[in-house]
Amino acid sequence: MKTVLESERLILRKFNLTDTKFIIQLLNSEGWIKYIGDRNIKTEEQAKEYLLNGPIKSYHENGFGLSLVELKITNEPIGMCGLIKREGLDHPDIGFAFLPEFIGKGYAFEIAKEVMNFAREELKLSYVLAITIPTNETSIKLLGKIGLKFESMFSLPNNNEELMLFKIEN
Repeated sequence: MKTVLESERLILRKFNLTDTKFIIQLLNSEGWIKYIGDRNIKTEEQAKEYLLNGPIKSYHENGFGLSLVELKITNEPIGMCGLIKREGLDHPDIGFAFLPEFIGKGYAFEIAKEVMNFAREELKLSYVLAITIPTNETSIKLLGKIGLKFESMFSLPNNNEELMLFKIEN
């Protein structure tokens, strides 16, 4: 399992097809459904397809993608974080999501800060974006803590949901 990066308490590693049970758990958590949306991933086969067509495909096409966040001491999966190249955005955006019991412990800030350093120092990205719905106050606060600034309201292609766009110049 390829480690992407580490922080004091966490390991960020690439997803693989043994992570299907965790994907089902995370994508059906209350916060994911509320703030990101129901992806209808209920079975291991659907989770496998999600991984193959999402993170794993992104690793091959872009050299980065969403990765699994694990606790360093136990290797317990607690969330995901990473960079995404989306249709409709000119630059990669940072994304993150954690299981409810691991929210509010500083894990998201800890790993998102490392991802931003990786984007700047290793990938040499000029800009990093972020998107969120206006009611996701926790994510908005975290984006500010890692240096992103609100840019504008916008919608992704083929979706009329109004989102907040954040940006940082590296």
